[in-house]
Amino acid sequence: MKFDIDYIAHNNRLSDFNMYVKVIVAIGLMVATLILDNLTLDVIVFVLMAILVLGVARVSLKSYLKFLTIPIVFAVITCLFLLFFFGQGELIYDTGLWGIGITQSSLDLAITTFCRCFACFSCLGFLTLTTPIADILQCLHIVKVPVIFIDIALLMYNTIFIFLDQLDTMRNAQDTRLGYVGSKSTYKSLGMLFSNLFFRSLDKSETLQCSLDSRCYQGYLPVYKPKRGNK
Repeated sequence: MKFDIDYIAHNNRLSDFNMYVKVIVAIGLMVATLILDNLTLDVIVFVLMAILVLGVARVSLKSYLKFLTIPIVFAVITCLFLLFFFGQGELIYDTGLWGIGITQSSLDLAITTFCRCFACFSCLGFLTLTTPIADILQCLHIVKVPVIFIDIALLMYNTIFIFLDQLDTMRNAQDTRLGYVGSKSTYKSLGMLFSNLFFRSLDKSETLQCSLDSRCYQGYLPVYKPKRGNK
């Protein structure tokens, strides 16, 4: 499943909108969600971000759901763990296994954590899907974020897409060779995929370092400063 975030960030109705406003709105609502313990605010933030991404920026629903897929999986796993293993008080549901059950406090904690995760990730999705990386890095530079952090962010952003492209290429190659027909071949193919991906990642990192050295990298990567209309 290939997902080009960079293409979406450059091709939506909010890509040329004032980048400072988008950053302030996304970061401000995210911080408010984390600080304020308010379930209603979490739901409002999630709905508002969904309206801005889907209705205003006109990002497709499929792309938005793809972006939220991985956070959803981790949020569900985390909340299930909180639901059954945290909380005090009388059980409202007993699994019958070693005293594991659900209490009212654990239920409230799981719901609050789930909604807060969704609200924060929706803010991140709004910023990521509507703002090109050059704009975001420029905002970080303006607020005096140390250059080393900006360079690391840029290199990580570039490396993630290389990593995903390699993963997609190897996955398709295995699929065309019927590597995922049965359970046995699937496990074998997945093992080979991750082992090859690890070595490919090391090779790409060495290539990246060589390319930086050949361009006389001195600890600073010039970042393009986009000139936009800032509507």
